[in-house]
Amino acid sequence: MKPVLKASRLAAAAAVAGSAVLVLCSPAFAHVSVQPEGTAAKGGYAVVNFRVPNERDNASTTQLEVTFPADAPLASVMPQKVDGWKITVTKSKLAKPLEVHGRQISEAVSKVTWTAADKGIEPGFIQQFPVSLGALPENADQMVFKAIQTYSNKEVVRWIEVQKEGAEEPENPAPVLALSAAEDDHSHGSAAEESSAASSGKSGDAEPAAATTEASDSSDGTDTTARVLGIVGIVVGAAGVAYGVLAGRRRTTDAS
Repeated sequence: MKPVLKASRLAAAAAVAGSAVLVLCSPAFAHVSVQPEGTAAKGGYAVVNFRVPNERDNASTTQLEVTFPADAPLASVMPQKVDGWKITVTKSKLAKPLEVHGRQISEAVSKVTWTAADKGIEPGFIQQFPVSLGALPENADQMVFKAIQTYSNKEVVRWIEVQKEGAEEPENPAPVLALSAAEDDHSHGSAAEESSAASSGKSGDAEPAAATTEASDSSDGTDTTARVLGIVGIVVGAAGVAYGVLAGRRRTTDAS
């Protein structure tokens, strides 16, 4: 019976720890943000997700409007379809045409608008809106996308404030996409060659790839287990301290 009780207590402790992590992390996602799937390298292409949480208890988010930076126009902007949402892409004429793959582009996407066709983002939920972008600017460390969030009760929240260096985060910060260093073209070629060799059916190339995958899975599992045990250990330790304090108080009371 004791091992069962101990396992139950550990499970409960892990659940409490997980809840605490979620509560502590939730404020960081309280505003509209943008994150790449993988990396967003300078001069390259990337798929990014505009993450939109619903911050209201009595209204749903029914529209998201994202403005693209005019000082860094993108030749390619392709939003992915999202069930229950209508997508409108707005283009504007460029003051200076872009040259992409030997051809000139005189207009670029300046705004993408998602409008709910159904209930939208209900209270207590978030929604991600994926977009493929490129080519990303080569001479910038970040891109700022100003966003406007509209609720079913007609309330409008403007996520357009730009973070100033050394200042506190503004109340309604604009989504910022951090750009990583430009990727080496040679590394892309090597990856493509390895993929081609693996798909050609040669056992000499395919088997090491499988072994690498298995090793990676094993490593990920070990890391995850270690993290869970670490969290449980912290919670159990805190519970032990609390129990010791209570036990000490009881002894003092009994002695008196």
